[in-house]
Amino acid sequence: MASQRQINVGGVPIGGGAPVVVQSMTTTKTHDADATLAQVGRLAEAGVDVVRVAVPGLPDVEALPRIIAESPVPIIADIHFNASLALKAMDAGVAAVRINPGNIGGPDKVREVVRKAQETGTPMRIGANSGSLPEHLRWTATADPVGALVKAAMEEVEILEELGFHDFKISVKSSSVPVMIGAYRKLSELVPYPLHLGVTEAGTLVTGAVKSSIGIGTLLEEGIGDTIRVSLSTDPVEEVRVAFDILRALGLRHMGPELIACPSCGRTNVEVHELAGVVEDRLRGYREHFEVAVMGCAVNGPGEAGDADFGIAGGRDAGHIYAHGEVLRRVPQERLVDELFTEIDAWIAEGMPRPERGRRKLGLPVVGGGS
Repeated sequence: MASQRQINVGGVPIGGGAPVVVQSMTTTKTHDADATLAQVGRLAEAGVDVVRVAVPGLPDVEALPRIIAESPVPIIADIHFNASLALKAMDAGVAAVRINPGNIGGPDKVREVVRKAQETGTPMRIGANSGSLPEHLRWTATADPVGALVKAAMEEVEILEELGFHDFKISVKSSSVPVMIGAYRKLSELVPYPLHLGVTEAGTLVTGAVKSSIGIGTLLEEGIGDTIRVSLSTDPVEEVRVAFDILRALGLRHMGPELIACPSCGRTNVEVHELAGVVEDRLRGYREHFEVAVMGCAVNGPGEAGDADFGIAGGRDAGHIYAHGEVLRRVPQERLVDELFTEIDAWIAEGMPRPERGRRKLGLPVVGGGS
């Protein structure tokens, strides 16, 4: 079921009916503040809502005040095994901390961290990972991996609840998509807290995007999950792009343009994948939400691109530009993309007016006319 509680991470609400929050994690050494801030900036440009940074040592925590002060988005400190680093990170003003109450140094250390979180108003993320279960649960993981994950998470929840702390979100990540889905489904029935979704160690761009889309997308469609991270072995900016692709596909959030492209066939006279790649690269510079279709020929172009705000259909020497289901003109192939974006820019400058058909298709209120 959907989470009932809401936490606030640096001004970003998570859970309790708030929009799904997209997060990522830097791959830089956090003590290298220049490199870390540069990567955070790129993630922010891609649309990320919050960013997590690793804090494995004192030099990393010492860099936090500057990173927090100059970051355009809230910063979460990822801390394991060392309660003193968690305390220092909260003193530095992080928006949240990710800890594991089971490995932070024992009950006394957990109480210290919780007291500091209560004093500073700092929310936490807790939770289990199938690759790092507590020793006493590892023997059950083979026979019941879902149960082991949920049990590990609930043990952490009970620790914080006994201390009167409820300002946290929970994760139960696994590299197995079925296990991850099963664990979050079960956990969602047991707790009111926000859930952080992710397929851990999902893989490289294509494989990881597929696994994450299935795992995260399945749960979000069921109303489970409040914040997501797509874990990829690549530039973390790609994590943000895939995350928003998942949310767009489900109609949950619309940030930036959406590209529709045909798979190509023997009828095409252009390399559709190259044409779509060029258009996609240029669309990354836009934050407005609209749809652009790239079709390989004029056979299906008018129909299949008709619901998009704009579309192009390639040809041997020339192609067609469409807008809101109507053919605008035929354009020489070498100018097709440039003239498409000339039309898009002019439309945005006019306030993005859509005809009634287009606005109904996007689920938006019909306002005025326009073309």
